[in-house]
Amino acid sequence: MNRQQEYVLRTIEERGVRFVRLWFTDIAGKLKSVAIAPAELEEAFEEGIGFDGSSIEGLTRVLESDMLACPDAATFQILPWRGDAHPVARMFCDITTRDNEPARSDPRSILKRALAKAGDMGFTCYVHPEVEFYLFHPENDPRNEPVPIDTASYFDHVSRSTAYDFRREAIITLEEMGISVEFSHHENGPGQNEIDLRYSDALSMADNIMTFRAVIEEVAIRQGVQASFMPKPLMEHPGSGMHTHISLFEGENNVFYEPSGQYGLSQTGRQFMAGLLRHAPEITAITNQHVNSYKRLWGGGEAPSYVCWGPSNHSALIRLPAYKPDKPQSARIEYRAPDSAANPYLLFAMMLQAGLAGIEGEYELPEPADSDVFMMSLMERRLAGIKNLPHTLNDALKVMEESELVARVLGEDCFDYYLRDKYHEWAEYDRQITPAERQRFLSTY
Repeated sequence: MNRQQEYVLRTIEERGVRFVRLWFTDIAGKLKSVAIAPAELEEAFEEGIGFDGSSIEGLTRVLESDMLACPDAATFQILPWRGDAHPVARMFCDITTRDNEPARSDPRSILKRALAKAGDMGFTCYVHPEVEFYLFHPENDPRNEPVPIDTASYFDHVSRSTAYDFRREAIITLEEMGISVEFSHHENGPGQNEIDLRYSDALSMADNIMTFRAVIEEVAIRQGVQASFMPKPLMEHPGSGMHTHISLFEGENNVFYEPSGQYGLSQTGRQFMAGLLRHAPEITAITNQHVNSYKRLWGGGEAPSYVCWGPSNHSALIRLPAYKPDKPQSARIEYRAPDSAANPYLLFAMMLQAGLAGIEGEYELPEPADSDVFMMSLMERRLAGIKNLPHTLNDALKVMEESELVARVLGEDCFDYYLRDKYHEWAEYDRQITPAERQRFLSTY
């Protein structure tokens, strides 16, 4: 037993923790949980907790269903919302087979493989997400558009507002769990909010995003509102993105920074960005995994629809955020496609591997888009070599299906299941008869 595990056992005894929740995610990024008594934790550290993996979407096949959830002691935290009377803690788990091999379709293991590849190349990956979400009144009828809790817009300060109190309570709860918050504010849409998490290594950040979603849901319950990470819940207002900033380090050195490079970007940074651009259509089914995701991508509101980059261009898929000249460590690129419903483990794995492919293949970075891409004509975009992201989930899956990169990163089992599951989601959506269709055509023919 290592020191981290000993610390967890000692803390549980000192704090009187009654239950320990073991967390992991399925392929779609849905949080799974099993509670164990503290007396069982030492054995869980040594041997894992057995469960039926075939009952978890996409994890394994029935014929090899026995799996183990192995808690990662480094992720131990007390859940603040469960109170001090009967404390409850949580840890994230790695999923393994009975032979202690990483489960082939465990999202956390997929990200670990991507990070190991980066490590073999000498890199450590850091990310910083901007997470957007909506707050609605709870008495919503799913057949109608939900009702936002306010009519505020970007950066509005509304004293004593529900959103203001919500963000404050959410941030306090996150920080009690060791998750640092950099910014928070009201976003463009009514009832839309954004909380930016301070940069961290990619694995810790993926765990933090799953915790973030749980915290937001808990605070929503306490405050009597409905929180939603749906990519595009309102037709006339912006969708909820999760713009993701990413950088690579060699030790203490940010390898994306080069003072003599254009925009301060190094050759390695240019190649990484070129990799993201070249493979962007292939990974869009991962970064934007739902049919509703494409209502955001193609619904305006500065959502990126076209594969291009620009130094400060908010209409581009990738932009270079401004950083202070005396802080080269903050040099990074911002990938703007992901939405708040993405599985963070698969998202970071695909972004990282696409960028590393650019470094390994020494991809050439195209010229930047200096103007508003949305205002360009189709011919102007074609002449500039600017391609589209997929228009629908079905389009994205067809591109992904032909991708050697995505197949390699996900592994055969995860790749096959993901395609089947998402094609099923598309088929269910495609056969729906919508109110808009009835309104337009019912009395016309």
